[in-house]
Amino acid sequence: MRWAELAPEVYKAMIGLEVAARKGFDPTLAELVKIRASQLNKCAFCLHLHLADARKAGETEERLALLSAWEEAAGYYTDRERAALALTEAVTVLTDGFVPDAVYERAAAQFEQPELAQLIAMITTINAWNRFGVATRLTPGQE
Repeated sequence: MRWAELAPEVYKAMIGLEVAARKGFDPTLAELVKIRASQLNKCAFCLHLHLADARKAGETEERLALLSAWEEAAGYYTDRERAALALTEAVTVLTDGFVPDAVYERAAAQFEQPELAQLIAMITTINAWNRFGVATRLTPGQE
């Protein structure tokens, strides 16, 4: 389904949300967050797109390859990145309940309040994109 053509107002609103969520945010970290959420949501379309964007932003193949096991790859990601990835996982996988206090506090220690709000908005936005992609069966290369 080409949902963007069938629901153009929703698509336009999503683009606006995307632009607002990433405004002023580190583009490399934004791509790591988007890739990790897309891995968890099994959205091949978004993975393909954001892996390419991360490479263009200068991300290394090694860090991209290790992203699904970031907790075990401690030397490859900064404390800030690790806090963002932990929050990404907690917000993305809500089946276990609320975002754990320790995860939230870890992120709050690494990000100023406005940045933390942007991060949460970015995580929420990529999760929405993933759901559109998975629900409508978008595949890599479909534009």
